[in-house]
Amino acid sequence: MKQMKVTESLLALEEKMAALMRELTEIKMQVYALEEQNEQMFSHLYEKGVPGYENLVDIYTEGFHVCPEHFAGVREQGQDCIFCLSFLNEVKGKKDDESK
Repeated sequence: MKQMKVTESLLALEEKMAALMRELTEIKMQVYALEEQNEQMFSHLYEKGVPGYENLVDIYTEGFHVCPEHFAGVREQGQDCIFCLSFLNEVKGKKDDESK
């Protein structure tokens, strides 16, 4: 009788491990996609060669987040991000202060 319970426990553990492996695979795929998106974003930044603030505005206009919370994430089409807009205003204010 005990042997059956051990076997059942091992099978249950094996199922849990298989589920964890599937979840790990999904997470790895998400990480890979994010790394690819990040690489494309940085390539895009360096290709433009536009100074800081203007570059951020261009990126935001193209549909990407520029706020620290969601940087390089894709914004929902037509939706503004209050964090990005606040960040851009803050950066613009610092840029204006530096030019005085």
